[in-house]
Amino acid sequence: MTTRPPIRIGLIGGTGLGDRLHDELEGTIEEHDGSTPFGPTSSPVVTGRIGACDVAILLRHGRGHVFNPTHVPYRANVFALKAMGCTHVIASGATGSLHEDIDPGDVVLCDQIIDRTVHRPRTFFEDLAVHVELADPCCPGLRDWLGRAGADVDGTVHRHGTYVCMEGPAFSTRAESRMHRGMGAHVVGMTAMPEARLAREAELGYALVALPTDWDAWRDTGEDSVLETIIRNLERSTDAAMGLLRTALSEPGDLLKKPCPAHHALDNAVWTDPSLIEPDVLDRLQPLLSRRFDSISS
Repeated sequence: MTTRPPIRIGLIGGTGLGDRLHDELEGTIEEHDGSTPFGPTSSPVVTGRIGACDVAILLRHGRGHVFNPTHVPYRANVFALKAMGCTHVIASGATGSLHEDIDPGDVVLCDQIIDRTVHRPRTFFEDLAVHVELADPCCPGLRDWLGRAGADVDGTVHRHGTYVCMEGPAFSTRAESRMHRGMGAHVVGMTAMPEARLAREAELGYALVALPTDWDAWRDTGEDSVLETIIRNLERSTDAAMGLLRTALSEPGDLLKKPCPAHHALDNAVWTDPSLIEPDVLDRLQPLLSRRFDSISS
């Protein structure tokens, strides 16, 4: 019987959750330089343990929240996590709720994403033709593992939801918010894409933990400011997400038992004739391509 490789989970902390993740770290804690072929990561990558899992933590918006959603270095972030041996990624992010049954302070384990971004690099593979399947952008095993953990935490955890990713950085107009609801989306945010697509190209299982902090613009709540509502609810949402992650990371056994389809995403996705791929491209993208082209890279 083939032994499954050990897991290391990359935790991408969005608004609210990033700093809290560092407070949970135990064991040997190390900070790693974030240099990659795609530039530096948005923050240094910090490794250690949370519960029973080896983790690598990265702050999506950087220390001090210096990157707006469009300018987050998504490629560098995902590449660095892959190069450091991560097998899965759990990404969090504050969102607006687009659904009557999803209240601010709930947690949504998204299973689908609608991409409405327009200004962001969308692939690692600009020098060859690679077409990954993305019908289900979030890893079912990872989502199921998190969902079972959610049954044991305070608060409401929704096990399904569609996330619409808008460009930002401004929030939606009321008409846009209603359009997003008409698309069938449950939450709206600004950071899941191209992050989820890049994770698939890197053969990383990806889960998206959405943290609704407000009702977006579609619902007239009588409050003066969406921003004030977000700030007021952010700590509540962060507490719920931290409880979920703490519970899940304490028992990774079920995750170890389930194969992740993303781990073989490149099996049939590389269409370029291997003999035509330049050696410097293989070298630069080695963490991404070494499993697929181990005979060439050697």
